Order: sequence, then structure tokens, then C-alpha cells
Amino acid sequence: MTASYAPGRAIIESLVRDTLLRELGRQPSAQAAPVLVVNSSARHMHVSPESLEILFGPGAKLTVHKWLYQEGQFASEQTVTLIGPRRRVIPNLRILGPTRDLTQIELALTDAVQLGMDIPVRMSGDIKGTPGGYVMGPAGMLDMKDGIIRAARHVHLSPSDAKFHGVKHLDKITLKVTSPGCNTRFDELIARVDPSFKLEVHIDTDEANACDLERATKVELTKS
Repeated sequence: MTASYAPGRAIIESLVRDTLLRELGRQPSAQAAPVLVVNSSARHMHVSPESLEILFGPGAKLTVHKWLYQEGQFASEQTVTLIGPRRRVIPNLRILGPTRDLTQIELALTDAVQLGMDIPVRMSGDIKGTPGGYVMGPAGMLDMKDGIIRAARHVHLSPSDAKFHGVKHLDKITLKVTSPGCNTRFDELIARVDPSFKLEVHIDTDEANACDLERATKVELTKS
């Protein structure tokens, strides 16, 4: 005698649901897309504790003006004046905290033109061979031998975000921005993966203006 098997109601409902989802082009176990934040990174400075004391005096500490999207990062109350090679200046250059192990300034191309400087596109921290300048604070003048860059556009990802988008640390990925009358594609964003990161793209103010980021209706990451 051959035994027969009749599936229960729960199994039947599950099979029907999975079939409908496949017909709709959806996978029942697919991971929901993580929320993507795209922010414009205005010109700013990072300082070492030693540089901070030159600019603001012995024992100086950064104080919070505004918390940023990444955990523990903030725009500080402290600002300085950057002096370029032609004595052109950028006043009120904000310092971001907390302090770091090196001093670095990140500008947009428009800022560099204003100063009369030719600055390279680099990843944060890669400052060897880059131009420097003078930075004036309320307590003293800092002579930067190097460290002024245009920051390479990049995206912060947690390991789970990186897995979803199919990238590894330092891989390249593309950002697509849809704005009214202005669809823009930024290739070769550098993926920076760390367990402490939240999913966020950083582009500079020139790039944000070019794609009309403020009025964007859609932003998405795609494999390059």
C-alpha cells in the first residue's frame, strides 16, 4: 500500500504566497534595501591635538556645534582662517571633531580656485605630497606643510550594507541622483566599510550643486 501525503493548510498558503511573490518579481526572503543618505560635505578641517593647541592654546578641546550623521562625529564650535599662497583667505573654516592623528583640510574645487591653489583628489588621510598653507586661529598660526585635498567622493557602509550592495572595502560603486530636469551619475565612489558606519554618501558642495541634490527625488547605488 502506498502512503499518501496531504500538505497542511499553512504549507499550502506558504507555497501560494511564494508563487505570487515570484510572479511579482519579488523574492520572499530578499533583504530590504537599506536607507541611503547622501550628504554634501562642505569645506572643513580635521586637526590633531597638537595642531589644535597651536591654534587655540594649551589644553584646547573641541566643543560640539552640531552632531553629524556618522556616530560620534560632529561639527565643532571652533573655526579658523585658511590663508592661501596668494594671500587669499577662506574665513570661518569649521573644524570637525573629534581630533585625529593628522591635520587635514578638505576643499571643493571652487574653494581651491578661490585660493589660487591646485589641489589633488585624495582619500582622507592620504596627504603625502599634497600642498599646504597657513591656518590662523585665535591663539596662533599653524604652518601646514601638506594636507590640503579635494576629498574623493565615497560611501560609508556597514558590513551588512556592503553585503547588500555587493562590494568590499575600497571597491568602487556608482551613485545615481534623480532631480527635476537633472539626472546625474557619479562613478567610482570609494566604498569604505566599517562596523561603526551608517550608510551615507559624501560628495562635496560642487558635486551637490551639479546634481541639484537639495531637490533630488531619488538616490541609488549601483555596481560600477
